[in-house]
Amino acid sequence: MRNELPHVQVEYTLEFKRNLGTLAKKYRHIRSDVQPIIEQIQRGSFVGDRIPGTSYVVFKARVKNSDITKGKSAGYRLIYHIKKPNLVILVTLYSKLDQSDIAAGKIRQIMKEFDEAEE
Repeated sequence: MRNELPHVQVEYTLEFKRNLGTLAKKYRHIRSDVQPIIEQIQRGSFVGDRIPGTSYVVFKARVKNSDITKGKSAGYRLIYHIKKPNLVILVTLYSKLDQSDIAAGKIRQIMKEFDEAEE
């Protein structure tokens, strides 16, 4: 009998979907670059650094951009919120070449819009 890790449900904010679509026009391989991180999260392995300054449990994961040759530091940042141990919300995604950082206030705004849309 195999021991299976807990499966984590992943949901997406509209902001994440919009950013993924926009970035996909510029970076052809973004979906295949981001997919291993999403699968890792689904297996219950929460990667990245915790972002302070929000009332949410939010992490920022570094993702390599295979369309450029500058490594993870110039890659993508995938921001996600651990809502429950078995539920993660992918908040937003951005390229470090286009945006240096994301403010805690912006994360709170995205999460508030997501929570309101769920009600």
